[in-house]
Amino acid sequence: MDRGLKPNAGALGAVRKLMRRSGMGVRASRLLAGTTVVDCGVESAGGYQAGLLFAEACMGGLGRASLIPWQEGGLFLPGVQVVTDQPWAACMAAQYAGWAIKAEKFFAMGSGPARALAGSEKLFSQLPALAPEQVAVLSLEGRRLPPEAVAWQVAGRCGVDPQNLTLLVAPTACAVGSVQVSARVVETALHKLHELGFDVTAVRTGWGTAPLAPVAADDLTAMGRTNDCILYGGRVVLSVDAPDTELARLAEQLPSATSRDYGRPFLEVFRRYDCDFYQIDPHLFSPAEVWLTSVSSGRTFHGGRVNPSILQQSLFGGEMLEGSHPDQPR
Repeated sequence: MDRGLKPNAGALGAVRKLMRRSGMGVRASRLLAGTTVVDCGVESAGGYQAGLLFAEACMGGLGRASLIPWQEGGLFLPGVQVVTDQPWAACMAAQYAGWAIKAEKFFAMGSGPARALAGSEKLFSQLPALAPEQVAVLSLEGRRLPPEAVAWQVAGRCGVDPQNLTLLVAPTACAVGSVQVSARVVETALHKLHELGFDVTAVRTGWGTAPLAPVAADDLTAMGRTNDCILYGGRVVLSVDAPDTELARLAEQLPSATSRDYGRPFLEVFRRYDCDFYQIDPHLFSPAEVWLTSVSSGRTFHGGRVNPSILQQSLFGGEMLEGSHPDQPR
């Protein structure tokens, strides 16, 4: 048990910044059970700055997110940069969206450190245990604000009083949604490592960048765009405690291009499988390009590459609409 890490308390720190700072475009309310609900894009406007704090809450305060310019192959977009010195805890025990929340016709995918308190996912039997906490923070990716039943369900599974539970909510098709999904770029690399049978606790540091998808008109389109930002535009650098031979192998296997479903925008792939998410090759979900550095030998192994042409097809339909220049005659 790692008693030094308290990701729910860390997430609560990010939530307090989100609610305290002016201009965040979020709205907090309280359910009858006493649970705090922070609307980050359902009925409120949200924004990029709110998205950064949403992402940091998802990581349990164990990672930092910031905005950067992202430029490649003629594309110039805002991007997100993520860094963590506790990758397995920040990404796998907290940020990974592994908890499906269902209650009273409400559905959302849950991520964040409350998952570690619930511990109901198979993943947690393969990770070190974290210390118990009296507060819980869960981030919900969905189009509706949660009903009362969700608060009781989540609090019960986490073993906390509903008054000590905070729920963050944002749909995929909003600015916060674009940021928080791209901010999963390091998490997708760790999850792919886990799928390849590698012990993710051997990853010492994680750094990654990904472009931000323009906000789509609907959540389905947004799901495609935001996934493509990682699959075709994500870059990750990891320092790892593992033999060089293993890192060389992993650098070849880790990028998204190793998947049989690589090469088309994600929404096309999704529709090809009749919108059955679980029919998609799980090895597709990984950054486009990776660098793995051995903490013992100092050698770095590289694999994959970004693919701006597919990214442009996904985000702009193959071509960007040209507006007239102010100096051009109309």
